[in-house]
Amino acid sequence: MILGIDPGPKQSALVYWTGSEILKAVILPNPEVPFSLAHNATVACEHLQCFGMAVGKEVFETAYWIGEYRAVCRANKIGFIPVYRSEVKMHFCQSMRAKDSNISQALRDRFGEKGTKKNPGLTYGLKADLWSAFAIAVMTFDKQ
Repeated sequence: MILGIDPGPKQSALVYWTGSEILKAVILPNPEVPFSLAHNATVACEHLQCFGMAVGKEVFETAYWIGEYRAVCRANKIGFIPVYRSEVKMHFCQSMRAKDSNISQALRDRFGEKGTKKNPGLTYGLKADLWSAFAIAVMTFDKQ
């Protein structure tokens, strides 16, 4: 099982992926994330990547939390894989110009539409950063 994490400065999106189903998809405040790291999952966490632009406080705060998650994994002997956005773009879209909407469309093409409350699809309930966490989990699973 893979736990895909899309980290942010205040909260992070987490998706547990078995290769055939999403067991859990949740956005949590960052201090709660370490308590959600499971021993039976490999953690795949998006890492920061330099694109030559100046960055602000939010990027540094996100970097701090990535380090926190990595340290918790190391202390608890949980596998940790750094994932870069460029890898995700190339895996799903074969282009560095891909945007989040292109990646989520590639996931819907592969796994079907989200569905409705009465007839939910595999990705029902995913929104915002959960799509990114799902993409990270699926790509990492595919590469293993």
